[in-house]
Order: sequence, then C-alpha cells, then structure tokens
Amino acid sequence: MATMAGKKRDYYEILGVDRSATQEEIARAYRQLALKYHPDRNPGNEEAVAKFKEAAEAFEVLSDPEKRAIYDRYGHAGLEGVPGGVREFHDLSEIFEAFSDIFSDSIFAEFFGMPRTRPRRPRRGQDIVCQVELDLIEALRGTTKSVRFRRHEPCEQCRGTGVAGGARPEVCPYCGGRGRVVQIGGFIRVETTCPTCQGTGLIIRNPCSRCGGSGYELKEVVREVRVPAGVNEGTRLRLRGEGEPSPEGGPPGDCYCVITIREHPLFRRNGQDLICEIPITYSQAALGCTIEVPTLEGRETLEIPPGTQFGQEFVLRGRGLPRLHGPGRGDLIVRVYIDVPKKLTPEHERILRQLAEVENVNVSPQRKSFFQKLREYLAGQ
Repeated sequence: MATMAGKKRDYYEILGVDRSATQEEIARAYRQLALKYHPDRNPGNEEAVAKFKEAAEAFEVLSDPEKRAIYDRYGHAGLEGVPGGVREFHDLSEIFEAFSDIFSDSIFAEFFGMPRTRPRRPRRGQDIVCQVELDLIEALRGTTKSVRFRRHEPCEQCRGTGVAGGARPEVCPYCGGRGRVVQIGGFIRVETTCPTCQGTGLIIRNPCSRCGGSGYELKEVVREVRVPAGVNEGTRLRLRGEGEPSPEGGPPGDCYCVITIREHPLFRRNGQDLICEIPITYSQAALGCTIEVPTLEGRETLEIPPGTQFGQEFVLRGRGLPRLHGPGRGDLIVRVYIDVPKKLTPEHERILRQLAEVENVNVSPQRKSFFQKLREYLAGQ
C-alpha cells in the first residue's frame, strides 16, 4: 500500500496536508478522501480502491502521535522495526472497523445505500516484532531458528475473564452489551464507541488481582521460524497469528521476525555477492602465481596473472549467496592488495636494493646499526 511505481509516497502528500497539520485537519482530510474513493462510489475501479487503502494507511500512521513522531524523524524506514509500525489492512472491512469513530456505518449508509446497522467485526490484535540473528553460513544454506518473544496470554488466575475468581463480566448497562451507542442530531445519526465500557460491551466490577481486570498477562513464547536461504539483513519473516490477542475476541496479530546477520571475519556482503580481500606479495603480483582463496563451502585455487595491480578484482561465479526471488547465486569477488612486510631480513633487503637499482628508482639509504655508528664515532675520537 501507499506505493507509486514501487516507491512509497509521503503520507502527508497522500492526505494533502502540511507536516504541521493538526489531528483534526488530518482526520478531515482523510474523511474527504475516503468518501471520494469509497469502492461503492467507484464500482469496478481498482485505482480508486488502491487510493482508498493508501489513504487509510497514511491516516493510520499520522493519527497516532507516537508513530507520527517516528515517521517525521526517520520516514518510512523508521516504522519497519516498530511493533505494529504500519498496520496491514487485508480487506476493506478492516478499514471501516479500524476507523469506525471517523466514519460510522450509518454515515456510509446515507451516501451509498448500505444497511444502517451492520455487524461489526472485532479488530485484529496488534503485530509484534522480534529479532533473529544468523551467521553467514546460515544465511547461505537457510535454517530453522527458535525465537523468543513476549506477548499477552489469557490470565491463568481468572482464566481470561478479567474478573476475580474466574466469574464472568457483567453486560454493560449503558450500551446493552453492543459496545456502541447511537447519537442522533437532526438528520444525522452517528454511531460511536460506548464511553462506559470502551467498546467491549462488558463491565468488570471486581477485577482480577493478577491481571488488573485485563484478562491477560505478559508471557514469554518460544516458536520455530523457517529462514530461507539467501535472506538479507533486515528481512521480515511473518509468523501468522503469533502476535497479540485481540481484546475484542477477533483474530490475533502476527509476529514479524527481523533478520540480522553477524559480521564474518573474511567476507563482506554486497547484496547476494561476497567480497574477500586477500594479501599477496610484490613478487606474486609482478610475476603471477596460484593462490588458495576461501569460499563459504571450502577452498578454491585462483590464478593471479603477472602484472596484477593493487586492488584488482577477480570473480568466482556462483560462489555467493542464493537469490531469494530467482534462480542462481551471487558471485565471490576476490580483491587483492600488496602486503608490504614491516621487517626485512638482510638478504631480502639486499635483493630489493638490487631491484631498485635495476628499476632506477630512488629508495631510502640503508640504515646503520647502533654499534656500527658507535664504532665510527669512537674511531673519529
């Protein structure tokens, strides 16, 4: 959602408001767009449906002060790691339910001839996020990992009722258990959330001491997640239905497992390619040689031609990571550099000075030892 040609549009641009817009201005702008692009006003128009969902996503973020603050600072990328960052609307009915306080069924009935009362589906639970850490070998082959995360489970003391002793809650006397109340002013009929029970339709007069009347307590959960071969840093794997439960009895949210990959001592990743930097000596670079190079699956030999330059790259095809959305694998790029020794043996230094004479290049004079300098000093005295 909220994409144009594969790129997410700015949420403020979608709603047509300034970044300094108030919550009332944001709600008013969304209401106008929702009425304009409502599917019943645009039958068979897929573009209108897409804009209807796009506006809902923008409003869902900008109407939440915490999410809006993150979006203002970091943009779309900042919401990816936030639990429940951007809600996914799986069908249009979820949009109507999510923003029922903005658009009641009765208002839509006035515009589109829909029934004045329609069963209200309970909302999904919130999505949650956890981290899954891999090494490069696991990213190459794929694996199954155990993940631990915390979510709310039915309270064991009250068996999820929220009432002390496990008794059942009372039906809300204000709304009669519907969770919604209707307000009529002139020709306008507006249906809103019940202020007494906050939409639950139930009243708890003697709350459970363990969960405080919520019916849920926070617990750690362990699940298995299948990681496909070739995953990238930041890939989000979904465990459907493993998120927070719905307080209204609807379907639970999802758990998103975010992949992180530990740094490898030899390989640096660039997409599905791997880069390995290998030292060679001056003589190997000048004369050519055969060297062994590491891969994720063992060793391979590589021919270094004479005259190889510092930083030159050699490609081993198909020795990288598998491609997630297509056949084949990336490559292993071997980058060589000249390893200059910090200490030389006398023989090594002699040969290099001869080479410098052949190349007719200027080099630093040979350094004298301390004892040689001492002998020369004493002889001068």
